[in-house]
Amino acid sequence: MVVLREFDQSDAPKLVELANNLNVARYLVDTFPHPYTDEDAKWWVSTGSKSGITKVIQYNGEFVGSVGAMPDINERRFSASIGYWVGQPFWGKGIASQALSILTNEVFATTDIIRISASVYHPNRASMRVLEKSGYVREAVLKAAVFKNDEFYDEHVFVKFKH
Repeated sequence: MVVLREFDQSDAPKLVELANNLNVARYLVDTFPHPYTDEDAKWWVSTGSKSGITKVIQYNGEFVGSVGAMPDINERRFSASIGYWVGQPFWGKGIASQALSILTNEVFATTDIIRISASVYHPNRASMRVLEKSGYVREAVLKAAVFKNDEFYDEHVFVKFKH
């Protein structure tokens, strides 16, 4: 069973354990550090997770990852971007799709956001499947838009609109 909740200081050790994994960090934004240290976790829990709508993903009562939506501003104030990660021991169980669906529904129900987007780097096919299972559709492919891991990747942009 997947539940979303706020971060608290007791999450820091499990956050380090799961996030300090190159396979987890490989296709995430560069602001997701690797290696992931105790200091990174303390900062994230106390400060970083307070931006936007950021939640712990719990699976059967256990911390397994995070999902968050960041509202845009100004002329894009009715849009948000969303991101997520799940620790490698929990991959392939449908957890990310469930968490993404829960947060997407929460954002649409509790804010004036009408459009949520997510960017995925080309090699990350599993993340593309997560988005599709959660009702997101591919809107664009930006060729060679991202430089990560010493190579250029196409960026796939997925969107979901409030019904």
